[in-house]
Amino acid sequence: MALHEPSVALRDAAWQRIERGDAPPVLIVGAGINGAAVFRDLALQGVPALLVDRGDIAAGASSAPSRMIHGGLRYLETAEVGLVRESTYERNLLLRNAAHLVRPLRTVVPLYSTFGGVLGAVRKLVRRPARSGHRGAALVRVGLSLYDWLGSRESVLPGHRMLDREAALREMPGLSPRVRGAAEYWDAWITHPERLNLELVLDGLRAEPRSMVLPYVSLEADEGRDRPFVGDIVLRDQLTARSLRITPKLVVNAAGAWIDRVNRHLGIERHLIGGTKGSHLVVDHPPLREALNGAMLYFESADGRTCLVYPFLDHVLLGTTDIRVDDPDPVRCEEAEIDYLFDVLAEVLPGIRLDRSHVRYRYSGVRPLPYVDVASPGMIPRSHRIEVDEGSGARSFPVLSLVGGKWTTFRGFGEEATDVVLRRLGATRRSRTASVAIGGGLGHPAEGAERAAWVEAVAHETGVAPARVATLLERYGTRARDAAIAIGAVDDRPLRALPDHSRGEIAWIVREELVTRLEDLVLRRTLIAIRGMASDAVVRELGAVAGEALGWSAQRIHEEVDETLARLRSVHGVGRAPSSGKFAAV
Repeated sequence: MALHEPSVALRDAAWQRIERGDAPPVLIVGAGINGAAVFRDLALQGVPALLVDRGDIAAGASSAPSRMIHGGLRYLETAEVGLVRESTYERNLLLRNAAHLVRPLRTVVPLYSTFGGVLGAVRKLVRRPARSGHRGAALVRVGLSLYDWLGSRESVLPGHRMLDREAALREMPGLSPRVRGAAEYWDAWITHPERLNLELVLDGLRAEPRSMVLPYVSLEADEGRDRPFVGDIVLRDQLTARSLRITPKLVVNAAGAWIDRVNRHLGIERHLIGGTKGSHLVVDHPPLREALNGAMLYFESADGRTCLVYPFLDHVLLGTTDIRVDDPDPVRCEEAEIDYLFDVLAEVLPGIRLDRSHVRYRYSGVRPLPYVDVASPGMIPRSHRIEVDEGSGARSFPVLSLVGGKWTTFRGFGEEATDVVLRRLGATRRSRTASVAIGGGLGHPAEGAERAAWVEAVAHETGVAPARVATLLERYGTRARDAAIAIGAVDDRPLRALPDHSRGEIAWIVREELVTRLEDLVLRRTLIAIRGMASDAVVRELGAVAGEALGWSAQRIHEEVDETLARLRSVHGVGRAPSSGKFAAV
């Protein structure tokens, strides 16, 4: 599947190949972070795969995390030591392999007592429901010492330190006067998870040209009169309604919260997923941003939920809820959840008051956690596993379902799944992925002189101004060179409604980064929406530029603009009139 063609051409070419019977042997359902990780890893081993998703790349929960790359400090309370060890190792790898997107994050935990939470922690260790209450200094000190030790492999981060009350209030003067101290430790955050997800896919296409990606293609049941599944998989193009049948050698079900639904289409009736919803707010509130002093505040609410707030780009990110859901499709951040997040923030920073005028963007996703019959969502394990359903009856091929996991552990989970696929295909692994840079992280320059030299060299090569190259490097890592080459070859102009982006830059994105719909560009390929910049004027101008680059008709442009604006309003609260509600349980 050759790059450097518009998405529609790549789509048509892939569809024609499949119709000729040239489909890859492995079908991956779900283009979220885990599906993308398996797709890239297989490509690096020379095994082609077909990656399909009923939506865009990273359109589900993979675009809705807390944007943290972390080991999961709180999972030590539920004895998930192996998960924490794996997660901190993967965090350390990402700081190196995706340095253009993953950055260190100083984290502060407010402490209200010395021995608080010990009894609750013991109950959690034996998998009993518990409200831990606020964790005290003794418990947090032990936890962070273990956290530092588990995360020492490949670590580039400082160790933790304990702060007395005076030092804690110097770090964050706005903390509740009830604090007795604080703990400080380091994790990481990711500026643009949707981009890293995309870059895994692009890396896979470059590594293995026989691989294919088809977003907006759904998997449907192939039903006979007397049985639910008659042997083939039916793929239906959501844009054209055309369909075809394929019979792969193996299916990887990486559909996240939709895993059970996909399996039912394949004649498999299992209850594997018990997802929970997490909602987040992006708020524009300079006093809150100043109060955080460049750090993430990681804190417990009065009801025992663990919440977080940290500086995010120009704004502040606040989250999260944890609510069981049965159907992931209608999930969105509800008004009552906004009230809840406002209230828990006021508990820890009582001088800060938020209202809906401060909210620039809201989002929600369903964590694809394993189905477990426990009283509290917080007790559901965050570890991952692979469930195998062997071929039987009409279904000749096995199905591997990727259950659970954390965003941070995608590489390790993907490698584990890839090893299973390779064994079943009789193929051998050529390389491991621990040291493989991702997308724009390849050759990413360090800060200072190395960065300045890289910018100057690309500016000289392309004729694009150094300041502009520096901005592109910040957004796309070393893929900025490709963007600069494209921009330098045209009569580029800033967008009227969004001058820090240009027409050439947007055209490069939609042509080179598998854009199929306008919302792909606005919500996922760029940070325009989450930064609160997706005004009507901006979306309309983006629609015109994307339409010109992709050959859309005037009618198609109009429809894409209207549908994108409708989604921004209904799902992400952009441009909606404020309302309120009360949130009873999270």
